[in-house]
Amino acid sequence: MTKWFGPDSGPVDHAETDMRVGGRYTVIFRTEDGEEHHVSGVYREVVENEKLVFTWAWRSTPERESLVTILVKPDGDGSMLTLIHEQFFDEETRDRHEFGWTGCLDKIERYLS
Repeated sequence: MTKWFGPDSGPVDHAETDMRVGGRYTVIFRTEDGEEHHVSGVYREVVENEKLVFTWAWRSTPERESLVTILVKPDGDGSMLTLIHEQFFDEETRDRHEFGWTGCLDKIERYLS
């Protein structure tokens, strides 16, 4: 996770996860501009190699909890990953997360290549 999380080339300073239903995760990362971001949540569903569902809340706005679902399925010699992030506070927040996840997914692709 420390190799691919975050929207840009900024570092992940801390990542911990207890990947089980009811387990928590925390990630602290910095963007290229030096701004620190702290996100955490709880795993609601864990199906190995198929599905993760977890809550998502920034330390700065814990009342604005959203929901992330990651689906993975075989696709030829590789896998197809579908990421759904929903229940946003507003459209602006949704759009910022789209930017962040796009950067993160680009980094995962490079890391796994």
